[in-house]
Amino acid sequence: PVFAGMNGSAIENFSCVIYNVFLMNCTWQAGRDAPADTQYFLYWQKSRDEEEIECELYIKDENCRNMGCIFQNVSIGTEKSYFLVNGSSKDSLIQFYDEYIDLYKIEILTAPLNVTVHCTRDPVGCIITWHPPLTSHVENRECFQYEISIQNK
Repeated sequence: PVFAGMNGSAIENFSCVIYNVFLMNCTWQAGRDAPADTQYFLYWQKSRDEEEIECELYIKDENCRNMGCIFQNVSIGTEKSYFLVNGSSKDSLIQFYDEYIDLYKIEILTAPLNVTVHCTRDPVGCIITWHPPLTSHVENRECFQYEISIQNK
């Protein structure tokens, strides 16, 4: 495919992370050869059925260039989400960058809730219980796996 725009003008090192249950933070770096006046714009489409939305809360660098975005009220569905970052400049056409991402792969989970430990002296030992962590997953809460690390004093 032929991409319109100057080589080296598209953003680099694009990455997103979901944290605190419903916030998503995406960041990027300006293209190596992008003109100094280049401004970037991020669009996100959660699934094929949903509208594409532009970032409402950009993170800016010292030159007021958009270098990231915070999305609020994010929920994780089963489809890959589509991200597109395009740019504009007075001097030249800027190449766009796009990527499909599985949101569940970029979520930083909170710790499990209400962890309790009941130990007895008889051979039963200890019973440890907990509730699943908070997540923005719409479904598939049963997919969690847990690892318990027990250090003897």
